[in-house]
Amino acid sequence: MVKCVEAGHEIVALANAHPDVSSESDEMDSYLFQTVGYDGVPYIAECMDLPLYREVIRGKPLLQTMEYEVVSNDETEDLFALLQRVKENHPDVEGVSVGAIFSNYQGKRVQHVCDRLGLTMLAYLWERDQRTLLKEMADNGMECVLIKVAAIGLKPTHLGKTIAEMYPYLCELNDKYDVHICGEGGEYETFTLDCPLFKRRIVM
Repeated sequence: MVKCVEAGHEIVALANAHPDVSSESDEMDSYLFQTVGYDGVPYIAECMDLPLYREVIRGKPLLQTMEYEVVSNDETEDLFALLQRVKENHPDVEGVSVGAIFSNYQGKRVQHVCDRLGLTMLAYLWERDQRTLLKEMADNGMECVLIKVAAIGLKPTHLGKTIAEMYPYLCELNDKYDVHICGEGGEYETFTLDCPLFKRRIVM
C-alpha cells in the first residue's frame, strides 16, 4: 500500500479475509490468505482511519492448479465476495493492492477476481529482489514483527523481532538453505505495528 500511495493512488478502504472466530484455531491451511494475526487487523484500520471490510473464509483451496476457474466453495470465491462488497460500498474504487512477490498461485487468483469485478491489480512488489525489498522496507519505517515461524533456522525466540533486527539473519538463512528472505514461501509471517501510512502506531 505504501508503494500505491507513492505512485499517486488513494487508499479508500481495507479488506481482510479471516478464519471463523468460532473455530478452534486462529490459523487455517490457506494457500491464498495469511490467517495468523487476523485479530489485529482492525487496529491497522484504526491507525489508518479507513473503513475495514471483512469476510469469513469458508472455502478451501480446492483447485490447486496454477490457472484458476470459478469453483464453488473454493477460498478464492471468498475473496470475490469480499471485494464485491467493497466495490458495492465504494463504486469509484478502481484497483486492489496486492503484496505478492513471487507467488503465481496467489497472483493469478487475485487477477482472476479483479478481472471479474473490473478492477486493476496493483502489485508493486512483484518480482522485486528480496534482499533489496526487505532492507528498503526496514529502512523506510516499516515496523513489522514476526508472529509466526515455520522454516529451518527460525525459532520461537525470533517471534516479536522486527524485520530490521532479523534482516542479517534472514540473508544468512537464504545463503545456507535458500529460505525466502521476505517469507514468501511461508517461512514466517509478520504483523505491521507502524508504517508511513499510519497516523498512530500499534503497541503490542
